[in-house]
Amino acid sequence: MASIMRKPSASVIFFHGSGDTGPNVLEWVRGLIGRDFNGSHIKYVFPTAPMQEYTPFDGEMSTVWFNRESVDIAAGEDRSSMSQSYDIAKQLIQHEVDQGIPHSRIIVGGFSMGGALALHTGYHVTRNLAGVFAHSSFLNRKSVVYESVEAGSTLPELCMFHGEDDKVVEFQWGRETFDRLQELGVIGTFTSLNDTAHELKKSSILEVEQWILKKLP
Repeated sequence: MASIMRKPSASVIFFHGSGDTGPNVLEWVRGLIGRDFNGSHIKYVFPTAPMQEYTPFDGEMSTVWFNRESVDIAAGEDRSSMSQSYDIAKQLIQHEVDQGIPHSRIIVGGFSMGGALALHTGYHVTRNLAGVFAHSSFLNRKSVVYESVEAGSTLPELCMFHGEDDKVVEFQWGRETFDRLQELGVIGTFTSLNDTAHELKKSSILEVEQWILKKLP
């Protein structure tokens, strides 16, 4: 007798970094841990950003979630471009909701720019999610996210990781982002990764996996 596929009861949306794709991140994860994420009851979604001009790449077309003037914590946010990325995130979440997954059973996360979009999504766009994870990511100092968190009450748990040797997104930018969110009431953890540049690591992916399984039993 053929086994019946178990319908997912939770979802995780993993946003990639600038210039990457969803399938590439999935392969990166598989290469690090030698398998897919655990949790047969969880649907893992690895979307790909649209092609658009990206100023830090000298205006070249790239798969990015949003545009920005520079990769710098002191830079301003392109609110118009961010708004378009919010629409993508909301559509992805709504698709899961339409499949019967409640917001409280959805986690968003990502690497680098993808982690920034996850922070915006979980603390500005849709604050009733199960959790947010961000790897090698940061928020601009004057981010709209901080304004939203100040005004909000229900906030998802946060799981952040950052390489101490990151030369693309400075370690202190990630630390400052976490500390400010924590001061505003966000509960979570920030893990420093020794001998780690701007990259995912096997140890951090396994920790993210355990956190997901704990949040979405």
